[in-house]
Amino acid sequence: MAGTNLLTLLDDITTLLDDIATMSKVATKKTAGVLGDDLALNAQQVTGVAAERELPVVWAVAKGSFLNKAILVPAALLISVWLPWLITPLLMIGGLFLCFEGAEKVFAKFLPHHEEVTNEGEQLDLVEYEKQKVKGAIRTDFILSAEIIVITLGTVAGATLVNQALVLCVIAIIMTIGVYGLVAGIVKLDDAGLYLLNQSKESANKFKELLGKGLLAAAPRLMQFLAFAGTVAMFLVGGGILSHGIELLHHWQLEVTSTGKSLFNGTGEVLAPLIFDGLLGVIAGLCVVVLHIIWSKITKRRH
Repeated sequence: MAGTNLLTLLDDITTLLDDIATMSKVATKKTAGVLGDDLALNAQQVTGVAAERELPVVWAVAKGSFLNKAILVPAALLISVWLPWLITPLLMIGGLFLCFEGAEKVFAKFLPHHEEVTNEGEQLDLVEYEKQKVKGAIRTDFILSAEIIVITLGTVAGATLVNQALVLCVIAIIMTIGVYGLVAGIVKLDDAGLYLLNQSKESANKFKELLGKGLLAAAPRLMQFLAFAGTVAMFLVGGGILSHGIELLHHWQLEVTSTGKSLFNGTGEVLAPLIFDGLLGVIAGLCVVVLHIIWSKITKRRH
């Protein structure tokens, strides 16, 4: 009898794991787009950090990301059970914040701004700079993680609460390890190139020399591209959250997509919503930045 019960239990566990694996695959496919944006945004956050501090910074952000998901997973489950109507407004706030961050980066690049300097030697406080980088990356990760978890939650909405919790945990762990593992690899490409170049001098290996030179040449260009892609991703993700959360904007997006499809077939169907979301993100971000500037000036006058 005990043996039969044990076999039944093992069969139930196997079935449960199979269900979780299937749901996790579906959820991973649906969150793949956000994963790409997450990768670009987090790789961008490491730009400007000293070479020897790149991996410690990535590790610090990865730990923050795990903490974000440790907060978000139970919170999402509780909200989905008790306050399901609250998910969309919270995502909208997160989307606006992403648009705001993207617009701020554009303003910082094209408009003159003052950097914080120390009195001795007029040098930037690198420790404080690194802390700000980590805080900014963790803050951005929180919003992207929330979107990933909400998308995943929607995918497994019909499952039991236990299955939902397990799938969310699996996705959270896979996404975090995947994103920050790739970020760590990207930021150390130049080190890999330098290592291969030094090895080629010792062994006179032309392939290693060419590969090393290629990696050294590609690394800074890749980081520049990711910095640009990260800012674009903020507008795309933020605009996408807004267009899916506001019925009127979603209706407009569908009309734009339909027009794009009729004019350019499949290419238009793919690009039209991206362009719509991106422009919406830029407009929303600029509006929030302007409001933020006005609010800052009002509070300064009061003081």
